Amino acid sequence: MKKIISLILCIMMLVTVLPLSAVSASGNTYYIDSIDGDNSNSGHSPEEAWKDLGGFTAEALGAGDTVLFRRGGTYECAVTLQDIQGTKEAPFVISSYGEGERPVLRTDLHEEVFTFIDCSYIKVSDISITAPSGGGIWIDTINKESVGITIDNVYFYGLPNGKVTGRDDQSRGAAPARAAVMVKGLPANSRYPVNDLTIRNCEVYDSANGFMIWGSWNDAQNPWCDDDEKDPIYNEGLLIEGCYFHEMDAEAVIIGICDGALVTNCRAINTCQGEGVDENGDILYFTAAMWFWGSENSTIQYCEIAGQKNFGDGMTVDFDSGTNNCTYQYIYSHDNMRFVVNNAKDDPQRNNTVRYCLSVNDNKGRSSIASGNGEDGLKFYNNTIINCGEFQFYHLLNSFVANNIIIPMEGEVINFDLEDEIEGKNTYRNNCYYNTLNPGCDLLSLNTLPAFTGGEGIDAYKLAVNSPLIGKGVKVEDGLKTDFYGNEISSVNIGCYMGGGEEPEVQTENCFIRFFRMIKNFFDRIKHELDVIKREIEETVNK
Repeated sequence: MKKIISLILCIMMLVTVLPLSAVSASGNTYYIDSIDGDNSNSGHSPEEAWKDLGGFTAEALGAGDTVLFRRGGTYECAVTLQDIQGTKEAPFVISSYGEGERPVLRTDLHEEVFTFIDCSYIKVSDISITAPSGGGIWIDTINKESVGITIDNVYFYGLPNGKVTGRDDQSRGAAPARAAVMVKGLPANSRYPVNDLTIRNCEVYDSANGFMIWGSWNDAQNPWCDDDEKDPIYNEGLLIEGCYFHEMDAEAVIIGICDGALVTNCRAINTCQGEGVDENGDILYFTAAMWFWGSENSTIQYCEIAGQKNFGDGMTVDFDSGTNNCTYQYIYSHDNMRFVVNNAKDDPQRNNTVRYCLSVNDNKGRSSIASGNGEDGLKFYNNTIINCGEFQFYHLLNSFVANNIIIPMEGEVINFDLEDEIEGKNTYRNNCYYNTLNPGCDLLSLNTLPAFTGGEGIDAYKLAVNSPLIGKGVKVEDGLKTDFYGNEISSVNIGCYMGGGEEPEVQTENCFIRFFRMIKNFFDRIKHELDVIKREIEETVNK
């Protein structure tokens, strides 16, 4: 961790020598203008702006103070603020003024543009951040809880984004992690949380990682401990809203050791572009766009996730390492390596939910509804999954799988484990399969052409008025009022569309066509099993 200097502001570093008790809600505004400013000015008006951060000398910073950078300018900036205590009514503000493009705050150092230590109620808005060898913003705690930081309308770009051979170091700040925003780290430096953090309307482009949020796992700060050693301190009240991540080597959002986090109305397009394999095709590391790690009661919703290429992961749905009571809902997932792989590290994860999601062409690898030590009480319902790869119902216990449409791509199958199902006490009801045989754990569900309306984009997967899936779902009492499309739920259907059917009517499958399709599916299944046996024999011989 970089050395914390006690707040003396100079050209490359911003600090204050005053103790917390000496900082008052002065409400001063300071203007910085790299184009026409002069450090001999007063700094208190646009006409008297300083040229750079060197103008601050011994000024005190506190609640209600504002630092404004002139738009159109570029500013060298590697700033550490410690113990700045704004208030909800009078935050400490870093923003911009004037007309033109957002000001660019940058550093060539292997540092963060901003580091906030033990700070509360800071608002950063309307600027651009770039660091070709560093990171964006690091928020950490050493001696006290951090509360109420807001990052709004900030454009992060040009952070390190090249090819790597392993996971990024997330333990020492945003720079080693190649991240736009890093909260604490894994492992953390303290037991103090970062609460009520809001990140909204931001864009992350041409950077390795987006927002990596971590709480504290236990007293020893050992994230790889056994279950009985866990004693988490969660970050609470996290909101990530309206953000756009694209053209990134690695991950958009990690919700790590949080309680009550919400990620909503975000897009992650062409993230996880690092394939993560060596020249022999062996997996080096794993990345996914938006995922949970050790979190509780948190939700990712109304997001689009597309174009992931990481060979080992690259999935949309990922409950990881002791995540419980968390939800993915209203997600549009397409053209990724896979739709879902959930990874429980030790004991099974409990009471997670995946509902009202649309997955299209997530088919470069197999999906597994649960892996590792499995999912206990998973609710997986009213999802529409089109042209997926192999889909596995493994490692489930006391779980509910209902009202889903699952259509694998040609030649792929849906697998289950008989021993898991005997012990698992799972419920499979009112699903619909097509282009494959029903799995043995769900023989009584439908196997028929869903009768989508067709067309372009997500509307192509609405059900036609004569679809055999209209009204054929099982009612789930979950309090939701709308389906994936935002329509009020008016019919209990199979799939993510819950209306009364859309025009026009679409040709459905007659008994004759269905019979011959099922025969074909049967032989496809036999071929698949023979291919699996052949691969296993070849792997044994090669060993």
